[in-house]
Amino acid sequence: MLAPQVLGTLVRKYGDFDAAEDAVQESLLAAALRWPETGVPAEPRGWLVQTATRRLIDQWRSEQSRRARENLALLQEAAPKDVSGQDDTLIVLFMCCHPALTPASAIALTLRAAGGLTTAEIANAFLVDEPTMAQRISRSKQRIKASGVPFQLPTQEEQAARVRTVLHVLYLIFNEGYTSSTGRELQRAELSGEAIRLARIVQRLLPDDSEVTGLLALMLLIDARRPARTNATGELIPLAQQDRSLWDQALVAEGVALLNSAVERGAVGEYQLQAAIAALHDQAPQADATDWRQLLAFYGLLDQITGNPIVTLNRAVAAAMVEGPAAGLALLDEVDERLAGHYRLDAVRAHLLELAGDTDAALTHYRAAARRTTSLPEQRYLATQAARLNVAGDIPES
Repeated sequence: MLAPQVLGTLVRKYGDFDAAEDAVQESLLAAALRWPETGVPAEPRGWLVQTATRRLIDQWRSEQSRRARENLALLQEAAPKDVSGQDDTLIVLFMCCHPALTPASAIALTLRAAGGLTTAEIANAFLVDEPTMAQRISRSKQRIKASGVPFQLPTQEEQAARVRTVLHVLYLIFNEGYTSSTGRELQRAELSGEAIRLARIVQRLLPDDSEVTGLLALMLLIDARRPARTNATGELIPLAQQDRSLWDQALVAEGVALLNSAVERGAVGEYQLQAAIAALHDQAPQADATDWRQLLAFYGLLDQITGNPIVTLNRAVAAAMVEGPAAGLALLDEVDERLAGHYRLDAVRAHLLELAGDTDAALTHYRAAARRTTSLPEQRYLATQAARLNVAGDIPES
């Protein structure tokens, strides 16, 4: 995840977000072509910065104007100086969460610039087509450029205004890394790892913010399970069937300690609640020892705070475990319209219908969920569940 750091360095030095991002992409392409032959350099970040700087020089050299020539002179003077170890990723993060942008635009731009997601991946997360997302990201960069805001960390007052968007962005980056929305791999460890790294930096910057600490705790508690989420062939293993001896207990202990310190500071927010839910799962020695009643209470509070339909899906599972599948299915009716066509709704409904003994309906929804997901590991898992019921009930494919 060197791209955000290289981008931060170029934007800090030269100020042109759009041109810097193009130059960084070209330097990454050059690395992909050259490094397999020559080997990774001793200072890969420095190599990328120098290569991207040369690309910027080439861009400005091609422009036949006085301003371009002046910029070229400045670049040539500055280029040899710097490939210091300063990490500007956090500044990129706050810059992308600029007050001139809408929250949706800020999140999309940050996922691109600081999170390393492709435009297609971001479009998928926002449920829009790729050209629409490309235009949105381009407009966001132009607004930041036009604002004239210097490339530096915001003041304490500005941080307070932007930190919620920053946390939401880090949360989305982590989620995309933990369960990739597209592709052949279930997880993208480099993305979840980068989200954790950035969350640690923000937490050091704002140690008294309980939600910042809560988000870091949440990430660690969830990431602790990563070694047990897939088998040797990359197939998804659901939480209830995971080998808990493979979970990273050091991360669990750190996450619980952070959660406890956050809760002691005052009002409990959504990230602290999610961390508390993760901690309950992580601290259960086996799946059947999970405190589902406490989880149901936490999900109820979280549902009230966020109104997020995905939270309602999880609450429905907890309700089914405590009060029976009919209670969970009743909760799903509340989000039918908001999540129409979303594979997670079909997957949860299939699971609860199977618990209720309605295998025909469960099979239908497993198949629908498998068709709708764009993640191949999840697709294979859901198709396997459908095949299992199909064999059990001898139901022909539709």
